[in-house]
Amino acid sequence: MDRFFGISNQGSSYRVETVAGTTTFLAMAYILFVNPSILSATGMDPQALFVATALAAALGTLLMGLLANYPIALAPGMGLNAFFAYTVVLGMGIEWQTALVGTLVSGALFLVLALTGLRRVIIEAIPMHLKFATASGIGLFIAFIGLRNAGIVVPDENTTVALGDLSQRGTLVAVAGLLITAVLVIRGVRGGVFYGLVATAVVAVLAGVASVPSGLVAPVPSLAPTFGAVFDGFGGFFTTQMLVVVLTMLFVDFFDTSGTLIAVANQADLLEDGKLPRANRALAADSTATMVGAVLGTSTTTSYIESSAGVSAGGRTGFTSVVTAGWFLLALFFSPLLDVVTAEVTAPALIIVGVLMAASLGKIAWTELEVAIPAFATVIAMPLTYSIATGIACGLLLHPIAMIAKGRRREVHWLNYLLLAVVLAYFIWLH
Repeated sequence: MDRFFGISNQGSSYRVETVAGTTTFLAMAYILFVNPSILSATGMDPQALFVATALAAALGTLLMGLLANYPIALAPGMGLNAFFAYTVVLGMGIEWQTALVGTLVSGALFLVLALTGLRRVIIEAIPMHLKFATASGIGLFIAFIGLRNAGIVVPDENTTVALGDLSQRGTLVAVAGLLITAVLVIRGVRGGVFYGLVATAVVAVLAGVASVPSGLVAPVPSLAPTFGAVFDGFGGFFTTQMLVVVLTMLFVDFFDTSGTLIAVANQADLLEDGKLPRANRALAADSTATMVGAVLGTSTTTSYIESSAGVSAGGRTGFTSVVTAGWFLLALFFSPLLDVVTAEVTAPALIIVGVLMAASLGKIAWTELEVAIPAFATVIAMPLTYSIATGIACGLLLHPIAMIAKGRRREVHWLNYLLLAVVLAYFIWLH
């Protein structure tokens, strides 16, 4: 198994990989409850959605670990689940079964791109400064999510955002957890993010923010209400509306996954000459997970940026993903325990990981404006638009324009011009 995953070659160990896989799970366990709450607005059974979410995450993450050997976890994506529920089903009036068909088809198109190598070519065509900007932008984005979850940053009608009420019990728990996690990381404690999560959870229970589990084991709900429902939705699929839906799902998943793979691999020092090794395998695992998730009955399954939490805890191989997948399977039987992992508990990990990922900012040549402007647009757009995809799209839009303006058009990959056209179409017609 050591030879298969290359654990020793990466300077890692089973203990470190196990801690990393657990850390990743804890950082993204919220999806087990958030995804059903969003998708159930369409009329889908929430208990079946819980099972579909856990199984899609477990199977997708296992595929990523075994097929691509990356410490990257997958689960139904935030943003795409909201698009599925509020735009497609409630907004367009499309039945949720038909929306699942859109998810299935977008995943199939994704798989075709992965197997033909085109998607890998597209990823490798992205210039290094945009890759660094993507990693840093995602860091700011997830740190912002953590600050929101902690209640440290709150919405404000006059200034858009403002400082939250730091006297709130949940916010105090998050601040305490942030301080504990920061001290552990600064002291160089291996797995400091994980231990910070554990400490924050204990504080949350003592403070009454998280409830003491009512039990250890709960029966696994039935998957029947959503399993295979996608095959009942083909009757309403062949419409112009569904074409827009499929293209939007494909576009968002493409850039979110590409950005996540590059960002996590960069943080783990797994890029080789700026390129992602075994990219086709990673992309195939991601797209297959989307199709499997659609059959189970959930929206697009995609690579999670919270995998960075596991990487920061030392995860370097696919064994980390195997551990994370195991936790998702166990979650089916121990769902009461997940009540402890509240938004306030995961917030410190997200903020600290955001700090670690922002280090890529130092690798960008800020004195070269043809590099700095597209990079800055990528970084700033992600947290301000609450969208990784929009940030990447902004960078791809400005990169060829800036390089041409500087007289460096020969350095622009031909695919960048094609991506420019795709991005323009996205902003004009699909956004």
